[in-house]
Amino acid sequence: MIKSMTGYGRHEYMDEAKKIVIDIKSVNQRFCDVNVKMPRAYGYLEDKVKEYVSSSISRGKVDVFVYIENYSSENKLITLDKALCDNYYSVISQIKEEYDIKDDITLSNLLRFQDIFVVRQEEEDKDAAWEMIKNVLARATEDFINARIREGERMLADLKEKGENIKNLVLKVEERAPKIVEEYAEKLKQRMTELLGDVNIDEGRLLTEVGIMADRVCIAEELVRLKSHLKELDKILALDEPVGRKLDFLVQEINREINTIGSKSNDIDAARLVVDMKSEVEKMREQIQNIE
Repeated sequence: MIKSMTGYGRHEYMDEAKKIVIDIKSVNQRFCDVNVKMPRAYGYLEDKVKEYVSSSISRGKVDVFVYIENYSSENKLITLDKALCDNYYSVISQIKEEYDIKDDITLSNLLRFQDIFVVRQEEEDKDAAWEMIKNVLARATEDFINARIREGERMLADLKEKGENIKNLVLKVEERAPKIVEEYAEKLKQRMTELLGDVNIDEGRLLTEVGIMADRVCIAEELVRLKSHLKELDKILALDEPVGRKLDFLVQEINREINTIGSKSNDIDAARLVVDMKSEVEKMREQIQNIE
């Protein structure tokens, strides 16, 4: 199954106590690289999140964003900073005496100083927190993988189409190859006739020259290898595993054979077909750069 290295997934969960939102996005990269950004309070789960996402992919640069908002106050404890409160009381008393203020110091006076209260968050059950985050992460990852699969299906169809285009061009080159030697022999004979006039042409010498030319422009081996590579392309595209690296190597081999055919054929019509094949291969190479 062809998968794209680019994709995006998201899932959101909310109840009376928490809101959890997880976004996953990726771009192409040679190796697997997962980066996680999440609240500092849950930093101890970063490695678990990274491991979970990494188990689902083999290549790509992936960014995972975990947003957590706590609504519940059940785990929050409010305590009094007694030293600070005593200090406030002492200062207010000093002001009262210094300036002969008759008002009494009341509770409302002290409550205005909110920093005398310390709010602490009780440590959350780590296992329970991971289970909740993992459930959201699983849905976000599923959405993310499905996006890569959908994009991969479009890429698969495109690669198959380009593979078929190259096969059709190979058939045209095969049809053209024998005519290259025939046309060369005819042109050579005409030129020798023009140069020698009524002098008889040495047929043996002519055949030798044609044979040398035929050996020089023979592309039979390259065509056999190229067709073999195209069959291998079909096999790889049918595999149910990451195939990006295999395709990258195979397309290099396909391009090498096409270049050799172009350099050996020495024919305008064949050269045009080679240019068309190289164009299709270049489009395939661009697609393959995004395949897992």
